[in-house]
Amino acid sequence: MMKLAPYPEYKDSAVPWLGKIPAHWDLFRNGRLFSQRNETGFGELPILEVSLKTGIRVRDMENLKRKQVMSDREKYKRAAQGDIAYNMMRMWQGAVGVAPVDGLVSPAYVVVRPFPEVDCRYFSYLFRTASYMNEVDAYSRGIVKDRNRLYWQDFKRMPSPVPPIEEQRNITKFLDAVGSKAQRFIRNKQRLIELLKEQKQNVINQAVTRGLDPKVKFKPSGVEWIGDIPEHWDARRLRTLAAVRASGVDKNTDEDEVPVMLCNYVDVYKNDRITAAIDFMKATATPEEIRVFELKAGDVIITKDSESWDDIAIPTFVPEAIPGVVCAYHLALIRPFSGEIEGEFLFRAFSSDPVADQFRIAATGVTRFGLAQGAIKGAFFPLPPLEEQRAIIAHINEKCAEISQAISRAEREIELMREYRTRLISDVVTGQVDVRNIEVPEIAEDELLTLDEDTTDADDLNSDEGEMDETD
Repeated sequence: MMKLAPYPEYKDSAVPWLGKIPAHWDLFRNGRLFSQRNETGFGELPILEVSLKTGIRVRDMENLKRKQVMSDREKYKRAAQGDIAYNMMRMWQGAVGVAPVDGLVSPAYVVVRPFPEVDCRYFSYLFRTASYMNEVDAYSRGIVKDRNRLYWQDFKRMPSPVPPIEEQRNITKFLDAVGSKAQRFIRNKQRLIELLKEQKQNVINQAVTRGLDPKVKFKPSGVEWIGDIPEHWDARRLRTLAAVRASGVDKNTDEDEVPVMLCNYVDVYKNDRITAAIDFMKATATPEEIRVFELKAGDVIITKDSESWDDIAIPTFVPEAIPGVVCAYHLALIRPFSGEIEGEFLFRAFSSDPVADQFRIAATGVTRFGLAQGAIKGAFFPLPPLEEQRAIIAHINEKCAEISQAISRAEREIELMREYRTRLISDVVTGQVDVRNIEVPEIAEDELLTLDEDTTDADDLNSDEGEMDETD
């Protein structure tokens, strides 16, 4: 990472959050830099949307996950190319950006037009820094803090550091170039993570359905999804291997019930192992629910319904009993029969594609998908002898641990790069470091439009009264 020097001379800005700024910079209120644009009646223009991470872009109306009816577009505000628009309720979170083309934004947005000495992309970077967003919070008004709004009258009173216009452009060019390199780094690491996850899945698939002996002879399993299995294995329905119970224990509390902790959907979805270290939700349950659903060593828990078809039958494993913790609603508790199947082998089998495909096919629903208890019990599983199950478990754990470590390293490198990029932007736009003489390559326009498209943390504002394409 590059080493950057401070400016040769500074002066006190008299603004606490900003501190000292370069001696040749100005400090103006936003009303000296922008005027408000309040133009309606341009219904033919495209709809613009904002993301907390990617700024403003044209909405892809054809590929929306949920279709929206655009009512009374004539009331939508026009944002001209190069204008800045911000969500009055979410500006403090970074819901602000530069319009890439002429387009329409919700009446719940403020649109500001730059004066000649303003490079809007510099100010877009500035407005999304943590220190500036904190200042936005102080200037916002409302009855409830998280519903505060930053009106134009308050936005125009906010002070901003103002480098000379050419220096604004140099800063923008520098940050675009650094952002491009950072994003390429992140994308390459994300591709590596996907490849490692595929490698991990292949290890599980191979071991669970084919075993560890490369010389073993195979036979048809009789199950289309599983295919051939080693000739000394069986293929059995889950009902013959484990007890399957769908939980109905919810998060509500009843003073007539016993206090418990809930292992809920999120706990299962996010963890391969359920342990006492997890911060479980408090709830209550009847004595009978505790008897049936309290977590025992060797239990497997799966998601039995979800908003996503891909998230059906996601499994987790309970290596040790956790007294006082019960399996919650939206989940099924699967308790292996002693002497038939190891709980950890069952967990790995649930994770394998041939087994998981059965549950995806069996899932029913339109907006929410679910598995009937009979569909869970009726699924087929490959079944090696117990000793071989234990050898397969040890093999998978060893190989997956190595892969998981590589994934963790890549995720940490992504996290560090994001932290570096965020800190660098803040330091550059507030004048803590001098980039005037840094040579940077030209960035193609199509690359500029995707600089910040980091899909792992994008947070589109599509369900709020302040969304750009508000229809209510």
